[in-house]
Amino acid sequence: MAAVSELRPRHRDAEIRWPRRQGDGIHIGVNAVTIRPGTLDDWPAATRLFEFAFGHRSSDEVLAAWSGEIGDSMVVATDTGSVVGQTMDLPMTTTVPGGAQLTGRGISLVAVAPTHRRRGLLRAMFTEQHKRIAASGVPLALLTASEASIYGRFGYGAATIESRVRIDRRLAKMHAGVPDPGGVRVVSVAEATELVPAIYERWQALTPGAQVRPKAMLDRYLANADKPGSTPPYAIVHRDGYALFARRTKDNEGIARVFEFRAVTADAHAALWRILLSLDLVTYVEAVQSPEDPLQYMLTDSRLVEVDEREDALWVRIMDVPAALEARTYSADLDVVVEVRDGFLDAGGTFALTVADGKARCVRTEAPAQVSLDLAVLGSLYLGAHRARVLAAAHRLWAKDSETLRVFDLAFQTDRAAEMGWGF
Repeated sequence: MAAVSELRPRHRDAEIRWPRRQGDGIHIGVNAVTIRPGTLDDWPAATRLFEFAFGHRSSDEVLAAWSGEIGDSMVVATDTGSVVGQTMDLPMTTTVPGGAQLTGRGISLVAVAPTHRRRGLLRAMFTEQHKRIAASGVPLALLTASEASIYGRFGYGAATIESRVRIDRRLAKMHAGVPDPGGVRVVSVAEATELVPAIYERWQALTPGAQVRPKAMLDRYLANADKPGSTPPYAIVHRDGYALFARRTKDNEGIARVFEFRAVTADAHAALWRILLSLDLVTYVEAVQSPEDPLQYMLTDSRLVEVDEREDALWVRIMDVPAALEARTYSADLDVVVEVRDGFLDAGGTFALTVADGKARCVRTEAPAQVSLDLAVLGSLYLGAHRARVLAAAHRLWAKDSETLRVFDLAFQTDRAAEMGWGF
C-alpha cells in the first residue's frame, strides 16, 4: 500500500485560516469543517478518500490489515458529516544507529480532498495528532512523503535515501573474486510467508531506519498479490536473505522487478544477486537499493547498474530531542551546544550534547549555541544518511567555526547505511 498522500499543492501560509475550538471539535472557515478523532464508523469514507488520493483500490484483506494496526488513532476533518480529510498513525519500532530499538508512531493514510484545499486542514489535523503523540512520550514520529515540499514545515526531515536501479541482465558478469556461496531456494508464496519474517527481523535489528513489520502486513500483501488477475510474486530465499519480485513483459523484453531485497550477510547478498542476474527470459532486473549497496562494485561493468531515480524514503520528526539523541551511538566524541528550532509544536530548545565512547548525554541548557539547525534538519541527520557539512553548505545548518562543524559532522556518521524497512 502506498504511504502518505495529500491531494493538493503545498500550503501558502497567507491562505491558511487558523482553527478555533467550538465544543468537542475544531472548526475551520466559513463552512465549519470539524477536526475530531475518527471512529470505526469513519473507516469506509476514509478508505474511499485514500483510494481517490492514490488512484487505486486496495483489497478488503489489505484494508483489514491496516484497520487492525491503526486502531483508534485516526483524526478526520468533516464537512456536514462527510470526511474531507484524514490522518492516522500506527505503532512503529525503528532501529537507530548502534542497534537500539526506538518506539514511535508511523503517520500514514494522509489525505485532504481537493474540494477543501488551502483551508489549513492538514495543519489542523496534524496539530491534534502530534499533540497526542507528544503526550504519549514516544521519541520519534515517522512517515513517507508523496511530495517532498509538504512535511518539512512540520519538523520532518528526509532521513533515508534509496536508488531505483535497472540492470541489463544479459551483460552482467561478476568479478572473479565475488563468491558464489549458493544456498538459494525458489519457494512458494506460502513458504515465503513463513520464512521471510524471521530473516527480515534479523536484518531490521542491524539496519538504522528499518522498522519492525507486523506479520499481518506481509501476509495480507502476499496473499493479495497472489490472487488471480494480479502479477504473482516470486520468492527466492537464502538462510540469511531473500528477494521478492514480480515479472512482466514490455516491448518483448522480460523485466523482473524486485520489490523487496534483504540480506543479513555479504554471502547472502552475493548469492541472491547471482540468481536474479541469471533468470531466463529476463532482459532487465529492476530494484530499489541503498546508495551504498555494493552490487555495482561486484560487476565487471559497474555502469550496468543504471540509476533511474534517487529519492527520499523515510522521514523522521524527533518528538523528544534528548531521548532520541541519547538512544543512538556516535562515531566521534563531541561536546557541543545545539539550538534546535521547531516552528510547528515549539518542541525545540537549546541542548548540551556530550558524547564519549559513542554514548551521548543530552540536556537542556541556557549556554550559547555552537550549532543551530531546524528540527527537520536534525531529523535528516539522525540516522546517518545525510552529512552535516553538506547541509551546512546548503545553509540549512550553522556552526560557529569549521572545527565545530567537522567534529559534529564526524560524530553523526554511521558504519551501516540507513534504509527504510517497509512502506507504510
